[in-house]
Amino acid sequence: MPRRGRSSSWVAVLASAGLGAGACAYSTSTGFFPAHLKTLAVPLFENATTEYTLEQEVTDAVIQRFVQDNHLRIVDARSADAVIQGKITLYRNSVFGISTNQSLAQEYRVTVGVSVVFKDQVKNREIWSEPEIVKSANYYVQSVPGESARTELDGRKQAIAKIADEILSRSVETW
Repeated sequence: MPRRGRSSSWVAVLASAGLGAGACAYSTSTGFFPAHLKTLAVPLFENATTEYTLEQEVTDAVIQRFVQDNHLRIVDARSADAVIQGKITLYRNSVFGISTNQSLAQEYRVTVGVSVVFKDQVKNREIWSEPEIVKSANYYVQSVPGESARTELDGRKQAIAKIADEILSRSVETW
C-alpha cells in the first residue's frame, strides 16, 4: 500500500515538471538582450504622410507592444539605454474588392509603411534598421458572411498593430 502512494507522488512530480518545462518553452527571456540594455525610448515617429495624428497612433502602438512584452522599460530619450526612431513613409487606403451585384466598393485595404532604426545609446551603435516595413489590413464597409462592416479607422488600427508587432519582433529576435 505505501508503495502505491509513493508512485503517485512521483507521477505528480514528473507531471508538474513536464508542465513547467512546457510553459517555459514558449516564453522569451531577457537573457537574450545585452546586460547593459534595460531601458528604451520611443520618441514620436516622424510623419511624412498627410494623415493627421498617424504619428501619435504608431508611436503609441509601438510603446504599448514593448510595455506588454516587458523586456525593456520605457523611459525618456535622455535616460534610455536604447532608442527606436521611426518615420511613417506611406499611408494608403484603397479599394480591394468590389461587390459583383452592385458594382460598389465593398472591401478596402489600409497600408502603412515606416522606416525604423533601433540604436544602442550606451555603445553608440545601430542594432538594426529597416528602411521599409509595410503592413496592410483589409476591412469591409458592408457586412458580409463572417465579417461585420468596419471603417477605415478599424483597418488603420489593424495595420498599425502589425507594424508595432514587427518592430517588437525584430528588436527582440535580433539577439
